[in-house]
Amino acid sequence: MERRVVITGLGAITPIGNNTEEFWKGIKEGKCGIDEITHFDITDYKVKLAAEVKGYNAEEHFDRRTAKRMDKFSQYAIVAAREAWNDSKLDKETENMERVGVILGSGIGGLETMQADISNLILKGPDRVSPMFIPMSICNMAAGNVAIDLGIKGESISMVTACASGTHCIGESFRMIKNGYQDVVLAGGTEASITPVGIAGFTNIKALSQVTDKNRASIPFDKERSGFVMGEGAGIVILEELEHAKKREAKIYAEIVGYGATSDAYHITSPAPEGEGGARAMKVAMEEAGVRPEDITYINAHGTSTHLNDSCETAAVKAALGEASKKVMVSSTKGHIGHLLGAAGGVEAVICAKAVEEGFVPATINYKVPDEECDLDIVPNEGRKVDVKYAMSNSLGFGGHNATILLKKYE
Repeated sequence: MERRVVITGLGAITPIGNNTEEFWKGIKEGKCGIDEITHFDITDYKVKLAAEVKGYNAEEHFDRRTAKRMDKFSQYAIVAAREAWNDSKLDKETENMERVGVILGSGIGGLETMQADISNLILKGPDRVSPMFIPMSICNMAAGNVAIDLGIKGESISMVTACASGTHCIGESFRMIKNGYQDVVLAGGTEASITPVGIAGFTNIKALSQVTDKNRASIPFDKERSGFVMGEGAGIVILEELEHAKKREAKIYAEIVGYGATSDAYHITSPAPEGEGGARAMKVAMEEAGVRPEDITYINAHGTSTHLNDSCETAAVKAALGEASKKVMVSSTKGHIGHLLGAAGGVEAVICAKAVEEGFVPATINYKVPDEECDLDIVPNEGRKVDVKYAMSNSLGFGGHNATILLKKYE
């Protein structure tokens, strides 16, 4: 028998708030977390803006030695994971921790560590590369460190699908619980790639906006959009089998009812024409949930603010939802927090869970110039109080990876 899966805990560290409450308040208020880069000297860089986590001090969360032995992407993951775990009120003493899993992804992993140690290698020689270089930089270490920190002894996996990583991790966790392999899974994504090489690489592939006005840099679906703004942080949800959650009288934010994962098989960076792969992911998620397109209230779009993504995703929504695409609300919250790469799907799942719980659809902020190629209801500039029965979250990654999860108001 297939089991039902619910969300019972949320954790986030983002450019507009270092916990879920602060983050969600910022989303509702239309707060923009983009500003001039402070992590390194940007004198020689064409791109001047990013969405950095603010006021983060590692030593408030870890002792000095532990902090020094973990890249920031792992630190962010643990901070968000602890919050989600505490929010869920799960108890390590009474829980069978062998039936608890973690699937946590990152698009790039420990890029700050990689940059520092490769510089050491070139400038100072091989003996000066840190013995911690490998365990600090490899992508799976966020999942590994979270499992160690919380004592999670079930399946511990890291999925890497670029900007779709967070959503794939949540979708695969949903399947894991639905099919009886685990009772609880901590899932999501984390990223800390606002580094010299990260910004230079994305700039030179022409993915980033070079606009210097922070309110006109990340402008999803706007005709003047010119690329994404890089963000950082982590977003994590606790997924739990429904009866397991009911038995312990857990708070339930929403139910996960569908998951679609497809491949474009088209191009390393460009989406398939008309968003064909993304459309299939949405259709698969709706089929699994047994819902009709007209049942969907809200879609949290991938909406990166690049020319191709936003026009192709618009076409994908139309292809997947047909006539219902004229009524569905489709906003991108990347105007608030930039693009968190592998963590994007994690934080956007937190947004969808709160949207369903509270009945609030976030706006696409800083929107000014309509684009005939992006003519959906993008909830411009003002969020809406509205009952959200079904919320969908889309993530699309370089390499043609598409993932959609579908959340439902718990009844």
